[in-house]
Amino acid sequence: MTASRAWTFWAFIALLVALDFVLHIAIGLGATAPDLLTVALLLGARRLGGAGAAALGLVLGLLRDALSLIAFGAEAVTMTLLGFLGARSRDLFLGEGTLFVAGYLFVGKWLHDVVYFLIAGPAVRGDTVTRLAIEAPIAAAYAAVAGSVAFLVYRLITGER
Repeated sequence: MTASRAWTFWAFIALLVALDFVLHIAIGLGATAPDLLTVALLLGARRLGGAGAAALGLVLGLLRDALSLIAFGAEAVTMTLLGFLGARSRDLFLGEGTLFVAGYLFVGKWLHDVVYFLIAGPAVRGDTVTRLAIEAPIAAAYAAVAGSVAFLVYRLITGER
């Protein structure tokens, strides 16, 4: 990606962040809306180094934690860790094909839910099997589909491959 086109990607990431808050808060969909904040972090982390991705995760995690009444800080820690791991995934996996992006978003969202479950504490946890084996994979698939579609639209609009 050239420097002149880098702004379009970061505008796309900012749009995903804004859309996440619009869907969750302004429209009031809550848990029925896809987790576009995690999608934005995972996509942005692939373009940043480890420290930059961790900083992006911290900022996005604090944004989400600002709305949390129970486990303040758990989302910031989770998103920071996820941002760093997302940036490091570039060293292990090359390419950004559609199938790869969908799988990457699925695994990243599922990892997010597992780490958040472990950090958040018993007030947020609920039933372990239900949360990690049923709800987390469904939420991960939902976020992966929504993120993949958004990323495909971004690629179509910008002509990026």
